[in-house]
Amino acid sequence: MEALTSFKPDTGSVTPLYVQLANRIAEGIAAGEWRPNEALPSERTLCEMLSISRVTARKAIDVLCDRGMLTRRHGSGTYITPKLEQPLSRLSGFSEELSLRGFSAGSRWLERSSGVAQPSELLALGLSPNTPVARLKRLRTADNVVMAIEYSVIPSAHMPDPRAVDDSLYGYLEARGSVPVRALQHIKAVNATEEQARLAGLEPGAAMLHITRVSYLESGAPVELTHSYCRSDYYEFVAESRR
Repeated sequence: MEALTSFKPDTGSVTPLYVQLANRIAEGIAAGEWRPNEALPSERTLCEMLSISRVTARKAIDVLCDRGMLTRRHGSGTYITPKLEQPLSRLSGFSEELSLRGFSAGSRWLERSSGVAQPSELLALGLSPNTPVARLKRLRTADNVVMAIEYSVIPSAHMPDPRAVDDSLYGYLEARGSVPVRALQHIKAVNATEEQARLAGLEPGAAMLHITRVSYLESGAPVELTHSYCRSDYYEFVAESRR
């Protein structure tokens, strides 16, 4: 609650009071004044703290829910939506990015198996026909919230036993001397299939980000093909441009 004590409504401003409050809360979230999944004070508490009407408090929360910064949980309250900002200029693993931002990264394994590369995988990874590969399918979580569904294919030469991988794929590859040094990523918007919606806790047809990544070793050889289906309400990509 201390994060809002400095909020002073500007009654002379043309900006509506609920927008002023929404902007102040948004600034606090960006500054780390609230932790991901932390509960926001209730509408009633906001009214008493700030001497504002219930309508103002509710409209401010509605604005931030529409922006994806807050999440209402039925019967529980309103919480800070966890967000993962992935810089496009840096190649790093999911676990590494979450740790840098203070999240607890995790995986829920759906598949860890071996097989033979399919035609599209042969092309992406520059493999010969019938090359054995490891297949990984998992849910990527931040503080136990599902952020993405991830499908990875790794040549078996770099991953002989897929069940030996723990939460960090890049940690495993680095330990084997096969850490990627660069990657090509293609990002597009898709609608969640019924299976993806069920796994990610979304409505079928909800917007997701589909990221296809091919990662390369120092030698230039491809080492990883990953398809990630990310929740667009939790996941953001950030790119810096210079002129």
